Amino acid sequence: MRDGPNIAAIAAMVGDPARANMLSALLNGAALTASELALEAGVTKQTASSHLAKLADAGLVAVEAQGRHRYYRLADADVARLLETLMGVAARAKALRSRPGPKEPALRRARICYDHLAGELGVALFEAFIHNKWIQPGPENTYTLTKLGRIKVQTFGVDLDDIEKGARPLCRSCLDWSVRRHHLAGALGAAILDVIFDRGWVTQKRGSRVLDFTRIGEAGLRRVFAFPEDAAP
Repeated sequence: MRDGPNIAAIAAMVGDPARANMLSALLNGAALTASELALEAGVTKQTASSHLAKLADAGLVAVEAQGRHRYYRLADADVARLLETLMGVAARAKALRSRPGPKEPALRRARICYDHLAGELGVALFEAFIHNKWIQPGPENTYTLTKLGRIKVQTFGVDLDDIEKGARPLCRSCLDWSVRRHHLAGALGAAILDVIFDRGWVTQKRGSRVLDFTRIGEAGLRRVFAFPEDAAP
């Protein structure tokens, strides 16, 4: 037996259909109860609780007690990134689930990926950072902000001093499963989405990962970050 991480154990955790559905439901960054996740997975609450205990033991979800209720969320951004990457591989392999028609275009347009913007507008935002030379590549899919980039995000309202104190990478790329290109993740991606919410440019559909940009909000996003002409329509 070889030494090293046991990827088969994690793959088995994610590979169960019920657990995969519950993990996907947590990708919007919300904390959900076992009852809510049971509905997402199409199983009983007792079965969901058993699955969630396994996911917690595997370090894929975290649980927080609030009064009589226990709330589950993804353990961290690494788990969210793993799930999004798997979605990209599944989409490329055409391993797709059938969904009602109107929901998919909205997910492709703009959605939340754990705590940052994904979909066509998320990809366009990342490409604007590249095009305008606000970030430059670093090791292992990470990026550093250039001097111009630091000025841009601070002017937008991001508190760089605050987010740079954390252990999380400041900028990193995340492969977008629907567009097959990268969007902006890391602490900066999360902070930018926070400012977008604060400005009232976008709302999140209840119980969904879909983000609805207002007409003014999308125009503001494109204007502030100088989207390239060939960015998402």
